[in-house]
Amino acid sequence: MPRAWHMVHGGGLDPHWFDYPTLLMYLLAPFQAWHGAPSYLTARAVVLVLALGAIAAAWWLGSRAYDQVAGAVAAALVAVETTEVAYSRMAVTDVPLTLGIGASLAFLVGGQLELGGLVAGLATSIKYPGVFLVVPIAVAGYREPRRLVVAFVLAAVAFCATSPFFVAHLGSAVSDAWRVQRLAHHGWLGFEHDHAAPIAFVVRLWHGLGPVLIVCIAGVVVALARRTRADLILASFVLVYFLDLCTIGAHFDRYLLPLLPPLGALAGRLRALAPVTLLLLVVPLAWAVRDADKLTKTDTRVVANRWVEHHLPRGARLAVDPSLTPFAGFRVLQLRLPLPDEARPDPNRYVRVLLDKKVRYVIVTGAIEDRVLAAADRYPAETDFFNDLDSRAKRLFYVKEDGLNGPWVAVYRI
Repeated sequence: MPRAWHMVHGGGLDPHWFDYPTLLMYLLAPFQAWHGAPSYLTARAVVLVLALGAIAAAWWLGSRAYDQVAGAVAAALVAVETTEVAYSRMAVTDVPLTLGIGASLAFLVGGQLELGGLVAGLATSIKYPGVFLVVPIAVAGYREPRRLVVAFVLAAVAFCATSPFFVAHLGSAVSDAWRVQRLAHHGWLGFEHDHAAPIAFVVRLWHGLGPVLIVCIAGVVVALARRTRADLILASFVLVYFLDLCTIGAHFDRYLLPLLPPLGALAGRLRALAPVTLLLLVVPLAWAVRDADKLTKTDTRVVANRWVEHHLPRGARLAVDPSLTPFAGFRVLQLRLPLPDEARPDPNRYVRVLLDKKVRYVIVTGAIEDRVLAAADRYPAETDFFNDLDSRAKRLFYVKEDGLNGPWVAVYRI
């Protein structure tokens, strides 16, 4: 978001950062032009529109692949799936990628190979995993090699046109992208005690879909047995994308969102089960409503921010965990997110180092500390840091989820 805002306030189109491609930043940037500071609300509104587009793309995909019933099931599934609903409110890449996946697959099952390739390039320009669309493109066009080559060329052109500085800074861009993928494959804070990746991601699918997941799996099995053109295109994407997830150690639920349009269409292909499938979608709908209810409560991090603004001297030097609000008017030392297998822990996560740097206040959150302490053997330095704070520092403020929403937050003076 700050990069998108910076683009239209004198920063130019080069993001100088390639952990993600550029297209979503370009889509967000024009709507930041009249804001004096990055407007997350405006960005979320843009992503919400794209989320509605993902529902439409799922309907179109199901209708083109099978019939109107499959389209209705696919659209309903994307509309109520718990994780999709949650991330449709956030200015991040996963829901726009879901739109791109659904639209590209819809073109492919409709026989429009070239347009499918073009949209695949746009999807990849939103988030790199869109590249797995090369498999259904190949499945759709393996009997038409000339059209297949054109589709791949159009995909490359679309990506380069919408993430041009990836090409201009190819070396550093590939390095950034590879680093992000490597981190995801090595794991992330909070997943140290998860099941193996296939089980972990199936569990997260269940948490998003509930019993409808059984119908989706049945749809995949039937597609592999019947092997119509549409079956092979959709099943090939589901299988190759899920196989890649099986190599990842960071089991974020949002990584599953690109699977929703094809899974919805495959569930809808079981026409006899469509009424039952639509009825079962009440379960994820209820979960999504329950999750949304939390947003009506004040976030603990907002409460902590207000306390800091009213009780700490302006200009004071703070050391702050990730996942907290910006603290305007203070000199902030941002502590790094601990990661598994990190060769060197954050050198600032030592009380004596912070004292040497004239830091007198430390703000930590359960979103980090609870996960670190749950895997203390993997994070010895960070565990010692939190223990030192508890034993050597004075806790000035503490707020937890008690009528509020969010992780606990504590403010220490060292």
